[in-house]
Amino acid sequence: MWSDFHERVQVCLNDLKSRVPAAFTPRAVLTLGTGLEGLKERLTGAVSISCNDIDIFSPVASPVHEKSLCLGYWGNVPTAILVGRMHLYEGYHPSQIAMPVNLLASWGADTFIFSNAAGGLDLSMRPGQVMLITDHINLTGHNPLTGSHIPSWGPRFTDMSQTYDRKLLTLARQAAARAGITCHEGVYAGLSGPSLETPAETRMLQMLGAKAVGMSTVLEVIAARARGARVMAVSAITNVNNPENMRPVSLDEIIAVAGRAGQDIERIVSAVLTDAYS
Repeated sequence: MWSDFHERVQVCLNDLKSRVPAAFTPRAVLTLGTGLEGLKERLTGAVSISCNDIDIFSPVASPVHEKSLCLGYWGNVPTAILVGRMHLYEGYHPSQIAMPVNLLASWGADTFIFSNAAGGLDLSMRPGQVMLITDHINLTGHNPLTGSHIPSWGPRFTDMSQTYDRKLLTLARQAAARAGITCHEGVYAGLSGPSLETPAETRMLQMLGAKAVGMSTVLEVIAARARGARVMAVSAITNVNNPENMRPVSLDEIIAVAGRAGQDIERIVSAVLTDAYS
């Protein structure tokens, strides 16, 4: 299966190169989570491709996640934006979830910025705020590096001691401070979903030191680090889970609140990309 994935990535890469000017090589990659799709409008000279037309993506399975790949320029930085992503809860294999990372890293991308919608576990947080991810706990029970090893996609035993790039985090902190954005920092717990957390699970995550929880990002981050890329990740806090007073939360609410946080995430990401490549 893995050798087939490697071949499919190469075929897709050749196809994508044929759709853009020959000089275009993405340096940065943004992956947009639930409610954050509006950031793609910042690209100039963009070519948008439905992921249904890209072989490595199975047909869109989630009714709430548009999936497309936009190629263009964020300022002067050639950038690829993945709108939506594949999830374990949709039935994808971990190596499928990592294939967009491997595709774009094979094209030359060296910086990956992931965004997601997440539930807050720190009671000082408020819905609509932003959290920079400084570390993560992979509780999905899966890893995209399992299976037959493809040496060109990185080491088998990838070091994760400094997963989130310190320089990018510093640039993000500075950007938030300049813009007056309340920006939390902390550990993100990645679960497989799709059910939301129980009060007991919320207490467990808090005891483990997590400040936010979601159903994405960790597998993509592992794949990006295996490729030697710089990684940054940011969460839109859509709700705050108090295990002593849990209340139901709807998908519509999550999307709406993530959209509000998206404005702050856009300002942070824009500054980071500008400063990182200046």
